[in-house]
Amino acid sequence: MTELAPYWPPFGLTLTTPRLVLRPIRDEEIPAAAEAALSGIHQPGRSPFSRPWAEAPAEELGRNMAQWYWRCRGTMSPGEWTLLLGIWHEGAFIGCQDVAASDFATLKTVGTGSWLRQSVQGRGLGKEMRAAVALYAFDWLGAEVAESEAAVWNLQSLGVSRSLGYELNGVTRVTWGGQCQEAQKVRLTPAVFKRPDWQLQVEGHEATARYLAIDPQ
Repeated sequence: MTELAPYWPPFGLTLTTPRLVLRPIRDEEIPAAAEAALSGIHQPGRSPFSRPWAEAPAEELGRNMAQWYWRCRGTMSPGEWTLLLGIWHEGAFIGCQDVAASDFATLKTVGTGSWLRQSVQGRGLGKEMRAAVALYAFDWLGAEVAESEAAVWNLQSLGVSRSLGYELNGVTRVTWGGQCQEAQKVRLTPAVFKRPDWQLQVEGHEATARYLAIDPQ
């Protein structure tokens, strides 16, 4: 496999928790990502996403995912970036955790989103991967705030947020999938973060930080 990290430094980034490996998705791994999504993420007609991307027909889903990954890579800059991290558990691709920011140098704020295939939900892996990116954002990138949101009925996502110390940050009405939804915003700072009892292992941070014009912590 050709080493691409010298040309796109985030490809050298790896976050490791006790059970998971998080790293940017490479082109040859897109089929595994599409297969995981096609296996089912949520109940039919009950999309937890602002855009119901996972409900696309099978023949379109993989193509849409590939285009999204390429778009996020191609538009990444210090001023605005989305880092899409694939999630591997026991060698299998099981989902994706993203961390994104706009004007990070000034705002020191990141937003997160994620998905997991249904077959591995309910094991605490969602909490572990969100804790991983919160640790990375605060301790390595120097973020001061991490934000997220979920539909008010999405108790699973909100439960993960609550367990990590996120504070409620207002409810807003939004259009999700062409329908009106109420979304609960949540906010986390280092002061209230309920840190896990394990250490995050990080490789490839310095090159990624330089690429995003962030001073390595």
